[in-house]
Amino acid sequence: MLKQGRKDRIIIEKKKYCSEICSMFTGIIEALGQVKDIQINNGNTRFWVSSPLSASLSIDQSLSHDGVCLTVEEIKEDMHRVTAIAETLSKTSLNNWKKGDTINLERCLEMNGRLDGHIVQGHIDTVAICNDIIKKNGSLEISFEIPDSFSTLIIEKGSITINGISLTLFNVTATGFTVAIIPYTLQHTNMQGIKPGAQVNIEFDVIGKYVNRIAGFRAK
Repeated sequence: MLKQGRKDRIIIEKKKYCSEICSMFTGIIEALGQVKDIQINNGNTRFWVSSPLSASLSIDQSLSHDGVCLTVEEIKEDMHRVTAIAETLSKTSLNNWKKGDTINLERCLEMNGRLDGHIVQGHIDTVAICNDIIKKNGSLEISFEIPDSFSTLIIEKGSITINGISLTLFNVTATGFTVAIIPYTLQHTNMQGIKPGAQVNIEFDVIGKYVNRIAGFRAK
């Protein structure tokens, strides 16, 4: 039998291991949060976020914020604090966040849970610009434009993550695509606040990224 001290160390190491390299999401938003305070510290930015999930979180827990995987550093009642480093700020829309902004939140996937969306890492590849919004009997069709360098990562009826939401692409072009937002998603995410010209965080399908890279090597 393992002594209690050794058991505790193993549990701690497992938690540390999982919090550092095992975080994974599904793109199914659990709750909306609101940015309460923003503090700039030596090039990094700290965000205090209020949400229904905050009180149940734990320090060092990974949490997706508009698709960006950030680590919970401090908890106060119904708020939690996270920090975005300069690299994250430069590649996401977090540098545009303001006090009062609404953001999408998702806790990392439990290994015994259902994968209702698709495999999401919380690692943002780029930002996209909203081009157009068309109302369709209660739902919305929203078109986005992405940089040319990412055009090989989008396919018709493929998966994409926008602000942490798992969505399906259609009307794919060389530099753009459209997604449909059903009423439920519209009500429970911050897509309700998207307007033409807005920036959103994009994570492409990780399987597609691996296939694209392998194909690139074989083409050489």
